[in-house]
Amino acid sequence: MKIALIAMSGIRAHNPELTEMGMTLPGFVERGQAIASLPSLSLLTLAALTPERHQVSYHEIHDIADVHELPDAEVVAIATFTAQVKDAYQLSDRYRKEGVTTVMGGLHVTSCPDEALGHADIIVIGEGEVVWCRLLDDVESGQAERVYDARSCEWDLAEAPIPRFDLLDAEDYNRITVQTNRGCPWRCEFCASSILLTPRYKIKPVSRVIEEIRAVKDSWPRPFIEFADDNSFVNKRRSRELAEAMASEGVRWFTETDISVADDPELLGMLREAGCAEVLIGLESPSVGGLDGVELKRNWKLRQIEGYREAITRIQEHGVAVNACFVLGLDGDGPEIFDAVELFVTETKPFDVQITVQTPFPGTPLYDRLRTEGRLLEEGAWEKCTLFDVNYLPLGMTPERLERGLIELGQRLYSEEATRSRRRGFIRQWREGRRAGRSAEFEEPVA
Repeated sequence: MKIALIAMSGIRAHNPELTEMGMTLPGFVERGQAIASLPSLSLLTLAALTPERHQVSYHEIHDIADVHELPDAEVVAIATFTAQVKDAYQLSDRYRKEGVTTVMGGLHVTSCPDEALGHADIIVIGEGEVVWCRLLDDVESGQAERVYDARSCEWDLAEAPIPRFDLLDAEDYNRITVQTNRGCPWRCEFCASSILLTPRYKIKPVSRVIEEIRAVKDSWPRPFIEFADDNSFVNKRRSRELAEAMASEGVRWFTETDISVADDPELLGMLREAGCAEVLIGLESPSVGGLDGVELKRNWKLRQIEGYREAITRIQEHGVAVNACFVLGLDGDGPEIFDAVELFVTETKPFDVQITVQTPFPGTPLYDRLRTEGRLLEEGAWEKCTLFDVNYLPLGMTPERLERGLIELGQRLYSEEATRSRRRGFIRQWREGRRAGRSAEFEEPVA
C-alpha cells in the first residue's frame, strides 16, 4: 500500500493581536520557530514500524487553506495538536471523499474519540506503536476496525525502532527530536502530555537513545537535538548514565525537566560537557497561591517554590541555560501575577522565559473541572488551545484582563533590553560557576 504520513504543523495564536505579537517579539518568535520546525516523531516512528512491502512518505501541512493538491496515497495517517485538529478533520474529510482510508490518533483523538470518529475511517486510542502493524494488516485484508484501543497494552521503549529520519529533507529543520522517556511521575492539572497516553513513567535504554542520535548525525553532521520528553531527569541515576554517553557524541541538545535537577550536583556537573545547552522547567507561578493544588498527587510543585531562585542560579552556574516557564491565570493568582512574574524573572535572570495562559485541553483534569464548574467559554473551541488564547473564566480576573496582561507582560519580558539583561545575567552566573569550579570551560552560549 501507498501510505502518506501527514503532520499538521505550525501552531499560532487564534487572536489576531496575539498572532501579531508572535511575529514581532523575540521570545515568542524563537520558541514558535523551534516548534514549527520540529518533525513529527510519532509519525517517523510509525514509518519505521511499517513493513517494507508498503511505500511510505512523510509530509507537513502548515495551513490547510494552502493545500490544493493532496499527497498521493491509499492510506493516510494524520498527526495533529488540539489547536489544529479542525484542520486535520477537514483534511481527513477531503481524503475520504476520494476513497482514501484515513487514520487519526494521538492525545486529542484519545481524549475525544467519538468526535474523531466523525471525520476518520479509523482512530487509534492510546499508544499507536502497539497497534500500527496490526492496523495495516487489517486495512490490507479489508478487515479494518474503526477503533484500535491500545490502552490495555504497554509499549516497551526498549523495542522502539530508529525513526525514519531519512524521510526528512535535512534543510527544512533547525533541530531534530529524539525521545528518551515517556510519561511523568507528577500529575499537573493542566498537563496535556504523554501521561494521557500512558499512566506509567518509562525510559528508553541509553544504548537505544545513542543509536538514534547517531542515525540523526547521518543526515545532520552537527545537529541540535530536542529531547521529546515530558520530564527527562526524573531517574537521576539513569540521567547520569545518559549524560555520560552523550558526552562522546558531540551534539548539543535541549530538554524539559522539573526543578529537582538542581538537587543533583553530580548530574549538573555532567550536563554541559554532555552537550546540554538548555533545560525548560515549568515553574508555573512564583506565588504560593498560584502553585497550590497545581500538582494533584502530592502538591509537589508547591513544596518546591522556596528553592526556585537558588535552583535557577545553581543550574546556570553549571553552564546550562534555564528556560523558565510560567502559566498565567491559575486559580490562585490575580492581576498581581503579571508584576510578580516580571520581578521574579528580573531578579533571577533565567536565560529564556516562556509565558502562557492556563489552557483547558481535552482529557485533562483541568478541562473536566472547568466544564463541571461552568467556566468554559466555548466548549469545543479547540482552535483556542494554543497556550495563548483565553477560553475559560479565570477566578482572579476577567478573561479580558488575563489576555491583556499576557500581552503587556510579553512586551516587557521580550523587549531587547530585558532579553539582553537575562542573557548577561546567565553569562555572569556561568562565569561565577566556572570560578567556583562548578562549570565546564566558559564559552559564549548559543541561544
